[in-house]
Amino acid sequence: MSTLDLSDEQVQQYHEKGFIVIPSVLSLDEVSELRLITDQICAGAKGLTEGDDVFDLEDTHTPDYPRVRRIKKPFLVHEAFAELIREERILAPLRQLLGPSVRLNNNKLNLKSRGYGAPVEWHQDWAFYPHTNDDVIAVGILLNDVHEDNGPLNFLPGSHKGQTYNHHDNGYFCGSVDIIKEGIDLSSAVPFIAPAGSISYHHARTLHGSDVNRSSEDRRLLLYELSAGDAFPLAGTGAIPMIQDFEEYNNQLLCGEPTTVPRMVDTPIRIPLPSHPGTSSIYQSQGKSERGIYDRIKN
Repeated sequence: MSTLDLSDEQVQQYHEKGFIVIPSVLSLDEVSELRLITDQICAGAKGLTEGDDVFDLEDTHTPDYPRVRRIKKPFLVHEAFAELIREERILAPLRQLLGPSVRLNNNKLNLKSRGYGAPVEWHQDWAFYPHTNDDVIAVGILLNDVHEDNGPLNFLPGSHKGQTYNHHDNGYFCGSVDIIKEGIDLSSAVPFIAPAGSISYHHARTLHGSDVNRSSEDRRLLLYELSAGDAFPLAGTGAIPMIQDFEEYNNQLLCGEPTTVPRMVDTPIRIPLPSHPGTSSIYQSQGKSERGIYDRIKN
């Protein structure tokens, strides 16, 4: 078996728990280069009064003291991020989990800066972009060492096998689950605590969330959203709307052949509409609701 391949135990864990973690896939030199590129991109946020097509800004951002909480579509901003997802070290496990045809749907870089990085309330990616089948996955790559205090991503094992929870509040899609009202027990949640260069693969229906960064160390998480080539979007918010350009859609295939025959699977679906007017990210959508369990840091 190639060292790029997942073991049978890893594949079984993904299907049973809804996630797996592979430690130290990228070297420290590779991670350092990605951090440097990230710093160079973030320097462009200085002087901005509001977010744009590249940056999602912290609520405490000012033009003189820029605070970026997300780089939107970094694979379109710098070629290093576009090339990384095509690495066999990352693609080989994806083919095992999704099949021979894999499509890149979106990419983002969430930045939890030391001492204030914003939380992300508990949610299922599936609620944001349901497809004709649920072979849909998110790949997370740590650009920093992550420990319990700098806002690790947390997964709830087995939650991908259950319902698609209500992510609406007051008639609008808010992108978060009411953990208390739903009676969800988070005591078995597993934090993505690992060294820089480690990679997680989590199912789109897996419940996950992350607290504020309360430490003196940054936590940067590079995320890719992918699907099987025969999983077609039904509806979506933000970066994954309905297909508008079929040629461009097929150009997003990382491997395999395009198809016009969706694979249909009976899965629980909720449509992520209507959106709050003026919202363009999960942070803004979740900010419209008061149902979260994480306290914000206001400094």
